[in-house]
Amino acid sequence: MNAFARATAPVRRYCRRLHPVGLTFALVFFTWSISPSLLPRAWYLQGVATGLSVAFGYGIGCLVAWIVRGCGVRPDWSPRTRRIGRWLLGAAAVVLIPVYLVLGAVWQNYVRDLVGVERSNEANTLLVALIALAVWFVLLEGARGIRVGTRKASDLARRVVPWPAANVAGLVIAAVVAVLIVNGALYRGLIAFANWSFSGADTATAEGVEQPTVPERSGSPASAQAWDTLGQEGRTFVGRGPDAADITAVTGRPALEPIRVYAGRESADSVASVANLVVAELDRTKAWERKVLAVNTTTGRGWVNQNVASSLEYIEGGDTAIASMQYSFLPSPLAFIADRETPQVAGRALFNAVFARWIDMDVDTRPKLVVFGESLGAYGGQNAFAGYQDMATRVDGGLWVGTPNFTPQWQEVTEDREPGTPEILPIVGDGAAVRFASDPEDLDLAAEWGPRRIVYWQHASDPIVWWSSSLLLNKPDWLSEPRGRDVDPNMTWMPLVTFWQVTLDMVFSADVPAGHGHAYGADAAGMWARILQPQGWSEADTARVQAALTGDEVPGKAP
Repeated sequence: MNAFARATAPVRRYCRRLHPVGLTFALVFFTWSISPSLLPRAWYLQGVATGLSVAFGYGIGCLVAWIVRGCGVRPDWSPRTRRIGRWLLGAAAVVLIPVYLVLGAVWQNYVRDLVGVERSNEANTLLVALIALAVWFVLLEGARGIRVGTRKASDLARRVVPWPAANVAGLVIAAVVAVLIVNGALYRGLIAFANWSFSGADTATAEGVEQPTVPERSGSPASAQAWDTLGQEGRTFVGRGPDAADITAVTGRPALEPIRVYAGRESADSVASVANLVVAELDRTKAWERKVLAVNTTTGRGWVNQNVASSLEYIEGGDTAIASMQYSFLPSPLAFIADRETPQVAGRALFNAVFARWIDMDVDTRPKLVVFGESLGAYGGQNAFAGYQDMATRVDGGLWVGTPNFTPQWQEVTEDREPGTPEILPIVGDGAAVRFASDPEDLDLAAEWGPRRIVYWQHASDPIVWWSSSLLLNKPDWLSEPRGRDVDPNMTWMPLVTFWQVTLDMVFSADVPAGHGHAYGADAAGMWARILQPQGWSEADTARVQAALTGDEVPGKAP
């Protein structure tokens, strides 16, 4: 045996242990995983997505072979036939793997062109294959380790504990775990621990953010809400945004100092109590006397999209008050996965606290009541309403941005769309109250739009909107219909694979130019202009606000 043969002998022995049917399925899943998805992915994320898909494919192949054997089908292949089959499988892999790696690089660059980001180095395709191989190997060996560990535990139990006693102990443990899961004690305990763990990281203040001095802002010397209790995102919210002078400079119209009130999670023992503190800040700032009162539900640790908040203030000349609060210390990605209850509690608590005061005011003098939120904030904020019809009845306007697919109200309104209208931009009831848009022009339908206007702002390439566990085994409507303008028309649904692709698309879903993915920017001005219909407002005014938000030179800016 030569040196090369000796060096590769362990690899060849390992490969002989792999099931040929599993390998066949793994190869098919590999080719599927390289296909286009919603957003361009970094090479290392593509490697992870491919590795996960290959592992699932291998597992499914082994399961199929096990089922076939269980049915009594046991082909008696000769050694020569087995050898030929392995050579054919190897030849297919040698051809298909490099071909699809190259195709994958081409497809990724096409998607990058669609969303306006720089093309990637196609040389990274080799790294994709290496990472995929590593992920698959770790998952495979992990599964084998669990199987071996289970067998050893069973053998040990047989030696130490009589089988009847072992069975009873197992039932008791299973019953205890089931009770903890059913009553939520285990879940609540884990969430509480995670919140406590992340609370210590919420003391920083973003660079360039300073404590406000005007009384219209929470955290100012005049506010009952201390600056250091607002949390990092809360301090950013009240410490930024246009003042009256900024608004006048952009719009050329007299402006008021916008009101922004906020309360941090550590300021009270419960979410409901935090909401009451926000209402107290509305009382202190005389927010009830403003033209527009907006209730915002934040994401995770209390983040508010400055583009959406500032657009509202520019368009209404600062005659606004925005009420918001922090309800969690969990970062948004973790809250998205682990805690979907708290955003709903917070959205309902804050809106109900504000609404209870607002509904008792004189109809002719009370402010317009609007709502907005993004991502988890859109999910939580909509929980204050029984459905979209209830929403259109109780508020004067709403802007829900990048609503997650699992939001019940979003699901209801999407399912009620007019036949023939696409899931990415559905039309509901001729658009009389609720409309969907990827950009502001999508809102300009032929049908009349009533005075109470609810907008769902969502991009066709936003994985937050389209991610769902149902992608594992079901083809969604948005992949059965014509693709959106920034989605590769070659993107198709494949069982299991598409789920992992869209899952990993979420990792950097906001790291693309505004107008794509989960990046919602200055187009907020066009959305609010159509929702609120301010008197004398024009498209040129909207353009000036958009330029101010993006930092571009403001066209026709007032001297």
